[in-house]
Amino acid sequence: MPHLVILYSGNLEPAVDMTAVCRALADAMRKVKDEDGKAVFPIGGIRVLAYPAAHHAVADDGAAGLEGGESGDYGFVYLNLRIGGGRSAAVIQAAGDAITAVARSQLGSLLEARRVGMTFQVDIGREAYDVKFGNLHALFQQGEK
Repeated sequence: MPHLVILYSGNLEPAVDMTAVCRALADAMRKVKDEDGKAVFPIGGIRVLAYPAAHHAVADDGAAGLEGGESGDYGFVYLNLRIGGGRSAAVIQAAGDAITAVARSQLGSLLEARRVGMTFQVDIGREAYDVKFGNLHALFQQGEK
């Protein structure tokens, strides 16, 4: 872990290159350093996943009427970063700020084109059960020896 999951309304699909957004966010996560200058997130553990919600309802979709005659078709983007414990509040804040800056940069054009609600949350948790296996981490640990 860290896993950043993006859930977004399917009506945003034509307006955003979500693969590029995922790559930019993963790169941002890779660059976050702690107080000692060490990477906060292990490269092999970084995951950024995006899922469009085919079915959604956002606010009133314009039913109440908007100033300037804007139409509805509202959208949403929800980003949730799940990380394990053990990081300082300052490191978590720095990671959140870095990821938010990239999300704003990557998704800012949506806000210029339509009404979109965006939320970003960081969850820190102690897992009741947590096992990791595979061969991805080993690829990046070879250079650390």
